[in-house]
Amino acid sequence: FLRVTKQYLPHVARLCLISTFLEDGIRMWFQWGEQRDYIDTTWSCGYLLASSFVFLNLLGQLTGCVLVLSRNFVQYACFGLFGIIALQTIAYSILWDLKFLMRNLALGGGLLLLLAESRSEGRSMFAGVPTMRESSPKQYMQLGGRVLLVLMFMTLLHLDASFFSIVQNIVGTALMILVAIGFKTKLAALTLVIWLFAINVYVNAFWTIPAYKPMHDFLKYDFFQTMSVIGGLLLVVALGPGGVSMDEKKKEW
Repeated sequence: FLRVTKQYLPHVARLCLISTFLEDGIRMWFQWGEQRDYIDTTWSCGYLLASSFVFLNLLGQLTGCVLVLSRNFVQYACFGLFGIIALQTIAYSILWDLKFLMRNLALGGGLLLLLAESRSEGRSMFAGVPTMRESSPKQYMQLGGRVLLVLMFMTLLHLDASFFSIVQNIVGTALMILVAIGFKTKLAALTLVIWLFAINVYVNAFWTIPAYKPMHDFLKYDFFQTMSVIGGLLLVVALGPGGVSMDEKKKEW
């Protein structure tokens, strides 16, 4: 499977990864007035500042998406999208909502992996030139990205005592640990992709809710945020776990 999809997987991963930023940027355009009024009411910052916030979100996210997909200035695009995540975390009071905070951190993990991939692409132009410890930052970015990505799955764990929930929690936790420590990483990440996609389609089926209902927007936001985490996991499948992982250490033994 990996051999067949190797050349397409990074492209699909990037598209999935930026999907939440693309959807949110488009949402800012179509819900300009609502978003502006929400920020103005929440922060009492005035019409001008609230409009500037919405414009910054719209421009920052759509520009970042275009740069990532076109593979131009990807590192700057990642830093810009990191800034958008931080800005939204504060502006929408996500800091105090543990579930949404963990999902935003998982989103940041996906961007870290994208940043690591763009660094390796940049260096491939100088293949064969000897360097000292050049891959250390990339390795730790991949480690940080993997660890942050698994936070998404912690928001999906169920606390009830039904048999299905217990099995789901045990299997999910085992896969999360494997991805975090980098053991059988590609297989574990691919399994999580399939599992998460199935849950996403079942739980966040926004297309079954009429567009005028608030639940439609809520589920749509959740759906694309989950797709972005799937994109991060697909990058793990495509690129491997990196140097700081059990899989890499096994090669040295």
